[in-house]
Amino acid sequence: MKERKKRVLVGMSGGIDSSATCIMLQEQGYEVIGVTMRTWDVPSRFSTPGQTEPDDVLEARALAERLGIEHHVADVREEFKQVIVKHFIDEYLKGRTPNPCVMCNPLFKERILCEWADQTHCAYISTGHYCRLEERNGHLYIIAGDDMTKDQSYFLWKLPQEILRRFIFPLGTYTKQEVREYLSRKGFEAKARGGESMEICFIEGDYRDFLRSQCPDIDTQIGPGWFVDSKGVKIGQHKGFPYYTIGQRKGLEIALGHPAYVLRINAEKNTVMLGDAEELKAEYMLVEDYNIADMQELLQCSALAVRIRYRSRPIPCKAVVLDEHQLLVRLLSEASAIAPGQSAVFYDGQRVLGGAFIASQRGVRKLAADNQDKF
Repeated sequence: MKERKKRVLVGMSGGIDSSATCIMLQEQGYEVIGVTMRTWDVPSRFSTPGQTEPDDVLEARALAERLGIEHHVADVREEFKQVIVKHFIDEYLKGRTPNPCVMCNPLFKERILCEWADQTHCAYISTGHYCRLEERNGHLYIIAGDDMTKDQSYFLWKLPQEILRRFIFPLGTYTKQEVREYLSRKGFEAKARGGESMEICFIEGDYRDFLRSQCPDIDTQIGPGWFVDSKGVKIGQHKGFPYYTIGQRKGLEIALGHPAYVLRINAEKNTVMLGDAEELKAEYMLVEDYNIADMQELLQCSALAVRIRYRSRPIPCKAVVLDEHQLLVRLLSEASAIAPGQSAVFYDGQRVLGGAFIASQRGVRKLAADNQDKF
């Protein structure tokens, strides 16, 4: 059992961050075991003719050999397609804007890491996420990374306590530049100069082209629909509701004589509502399927703030519980382009108190009026 406690499984992508994580953990006395998930074969990751494995697998394996650590490849392509890619497509076909990284971390990658950790007798799991952990009142909390340009706490709100208790995040107190400098000092100059990974790992280019590639009949099944104004009046045709997102201004291909933004998407009617920037603003927001470590703390937090998009600024807010699935959030400073399907992540300073998915905002004004006294 003593040996097991010193073994840590690292999710190795072959990139800068997971490479630095492996080296740091070795220096801290851990026995590092690496696993690289082969999730989706993007053509650009096969850099030489006849290559049978993507670059990230080859790079991770080469690093493992150089460090003298055990390395495995988990071929999870089919499961990734059925779980993460299917959810991504289904959300767009419902008129929502998905965030696949939020789904992938708890439902897919971390689950698979836990399975591999058990198989390889590792007590701990580690990744190159820019965040750290802190225990308070019996709960383990994710703390935003010190480098706010790389902070990845937003993506991890769905991770349950039992999984968090196995995690080690070595990069939480580092900036990206410091990680590059660390790798360079350790003799990995080429790796230190490496580029950034894609924001959505299975998409190159526009998500609309990806939808067409995975759903070849999407344009015949859905087809053109109507742009409407905030009163429901038809003002022009669009290409099909999945090709639009809340807050979108560019690429609408409609001339109204003034800037227009996507306000709302109705998948059932195949309509896309357009309006001005002022109409995008909201004072209240409905969220669902929440995961909160300590609900009383969140409801009573005087410095509560919420991020409604990755890298967006935290918005001061208050929240009330509607039922076991939904929260109503009052936004205390200007908020715009609230997109169903995205994540709302609640913070007390740098500490993540929990999160939820942004629900349909239809009827939110009546809910706000009915629950005004609770705020």
